Amino acid sequence: MDPVIGIIKADVGIKDGLIVGIGHAGNPFTMDGVTMVVGGGTEVLSGEGLIATLGFIDSHVHWIAPQQTYDAISAGFTTIVGEGTGPAEGTKATTATPGKWNIEMMLKALDQMPINVGLTGKGVSSRPELERQIESGVLGFKVHEDWGAMPRVIDETLTVADEYDVQVTIHTDTSNESGYYEDTVSAIGGRTIHAYHVEGAGGGHAPDIIRIVGELNVLPSSTNPTKPFTVHIYKEHLEMLMAVHHLNPKIPEDVAYAESRIRDETMAAEDYLHDLGAISMMSSDSQAMGRVGESGIRTFQLAHKMKTLNLNAMDDNQRVLRYLAKVTVNPAITHGISSYVGSLEPGKIADIVLWDPRFFAVRPYMVIKGGAVAWALMGETNASVGLPGIDV
Repeated sequence: MDPVIGIIKADVGIKDGLIVGIGHAGNPFTMDGVTMVVGGGTEVLSGEGLIATLGFIDSHVHWIAPQQTYDAISAGFTTIVGEGTGPAEGTKATTATPGKWNIEMMLKALDQMPINVGLTGKGVSSRPELERQIESGVLGFKVHEDWGAMPRVIDETLTVADEYDVQVTIHTDTSNESGYYEDTVSAIGGRTIHAYHVEGAGGGHAPDIIRIVGELNVLPSSTNPTKPFTVHIYKEHLEMLMAVHHLNPKIPEDVAYAESRIRDETMAAEDYLHDLGAISMMSSDSQAMGRVGESGIRTFQLAHKMKTLNLNAMDDNQRVLRYLAKVTVNPAITHGISSYVGSLEPGKIADIVLWDPRFFAVRPYMVIKGGAVAWALMGETNASVGLPGIDV
């Protein structure tokens, strides 16, 4: 099941860590219609009764701890974008890995992890510092209100990013200190940008940042705690926001600031905008008001909710592919990595997740990373057989 290829029954051929074909695998001397030959150097993984998708992509992760890798991959995610430097105050607030030394150290640390990682540098910098971060290996930049999301900052970061052909992600100015929604859109100036948590609970011009979904040049995403909108969402977000931004519930101004970001009306509207395809990505905002292991499950919980409401006529296959794209090909295109990941097309990295249909998007049956098994359901390792204890 793939948002580009569609929904088909087929074998997937992998060679040297890349997908090389989708068709019928076997021995052409004993089978008809073989398009991929199984030879002496071929390993076999059975996908009978399972659904194969590309490994999911989370485009908004605050890298607080290495354990997030295992939470992510055990939920079917094989690519993450964002990061930071660990449990530092800057990383808890923003997804920026600032400066050459920090970038180099994080890349070395992440080399040990069975996951693709794209670091975003601190976008609130002068041109030489922005250029130095790109040359050190970042995938793009993060502009965040906690460091300052002024119009001049937005313009400078986008100017450098366009010259180097990298993406900018933005968390706009919630309190409208340095400008209003219109000022931010003017500073963006029609250039492509990835707008995080466009509903606003995660941050952004209050109360109208959701308008940015209508800008043709803006690639919008949601963060998973607001999805799907249910009865307890408002209360949970208010408490999360107070904690993550060091606000004091005893200070009226802090409470007022938090309440300006948490709105039932825009969170409810966000569901429908996802079903229309107007909001094209889902991410976690892990460790800063989001859960790294829940973007997949919440994406398809939302798909189910919108199917039951039946507000937008489409069949099940159309809807499931639309929602699958939100955690696969859309973030891949947005961050310029769709030549490597994003779909099961031949030539791309063999990051493949096998799902038991009963637990689709909840917990994988197996995760294949770069052609090798990186995570799987297993039985007791001292048992006579290694069955995971479920019937497929």
